[in-house]
Amino acid sequence: LFARSNALHRQQQLQLNTRLASHISSLDSGELRVYEAVQWVKENSLPYLENSKISSESASKEVVVKETLHRMWIYSHHIYRQELRKKIFDCAKKLNLTGFCLTGKPGVICVEGLRENCEEFWHAIRYPNWKHISCKHVENVETEGSVDNLRLFRAFEDLQLQAHGDYGLRNDYHMDLGQFLEFLKQHQSGHIFQILFGVEGKLSD
Repeated sequence: LFARSNALHRQQQLQLNTRLASHISSLDSGELRVYEAVQWVKENSLPYLENSKISSESASKEVVVKETLHRMWIYSHHIYRQELRKKIFDCAKKLNLTGFCLTGKPGVICVEGLRENCEEFWHAIRYPNWKHISCKHVENVETEGSVDNLRLFRAFEDLQLQAHGDYGLRNDYHMDLGQFLEFLKQHQSGHIFQILFGVEGKLSD
C-alpha cells in the first residue's frame, strides 16, 4: 500500500509512506489492513500537506534533489495472448515507462522509469492470475538531472524476433535468443542475458 498526492513533493511522499508502512507492519496478524491504512492517512497526512505548501515557496533555495531511475527485468515462460499484450502496452504508456516486451517463448519485459510507476506496472500485470512470471532483476541509477537522461530505451518497444527453427503456426516455438542477446548488447544490457537464462550469452561469428 502507498499513498500518493500531487500536492506532495517526492521527499514528503516518501516520508509519509515510510510512516504508513511502519504503522501497517505494527498491526496484529488478521487485522483489516486497508481500513486501518485509510484511517491513518486521514489522521496523519495534514502536517505533510502543510509542509508541502511551505517548502514549495522556498523551493528555489533548496539543493537539487537526486532522482533515481528504476529498471525492472521481468521473465515469463511465454507471452502470446493479445489481450495480455494490450494490457502490458497500455499500462507502460499510461505510466510513462520505456523498455520492451519480447513476445513468444520465453517472454521478457523490461520497464524503466520512476520507481513507483514501475512497481505499479508490476502489480497491474501480475494480478489477478499470471502465474508463470517473475521479476528477475532490478537496477537503480541515481542522477541529479532528469531520469530521462538515464533511459536505455527511447520508447516502449514491441520486440518480435524470429522463431528458432521452423515450427509453423504452433504456439510452442522458442525465440532466437542469439538475436535477443544482440538486442540487449545494443542497449548496454548484455549482462542481463545470464541473469534471465542462467547461462552466459555468446554471439556466433
